[in-house]
Amino acid sequence: MNITFKELRNIKHSLPTGSISKMASELGVDEQTIRNYFGAEKYREGATVDRHLQPGPNGGIVHLKDTRILELAKQLIAEKQN
Repeated sequence: MNITFKELRNIKHSLPTGSISKMASELGVDEQTIRNYFGAEKYREGATVDRHLQPGPNGGIVHLKDTRILELAKQLIAEKQN
């Protein structure tokens, strides 16, 4: 799946408080891995995620091979809005 880096960051910023911890627990990964997925890869802790960033407009295009984190994030945002 392809998404702009800006869209990915907007999703991260739309998450309800505590979502990073909730997603990490549900998916069995550490919190930093979730943060890395949304573009915080400057930190050395946590696993790197299977994504590729192609330079371009809106921060570039991010190719995500595994969309489980993204799908869960969208679900949490939808629950917050309801």
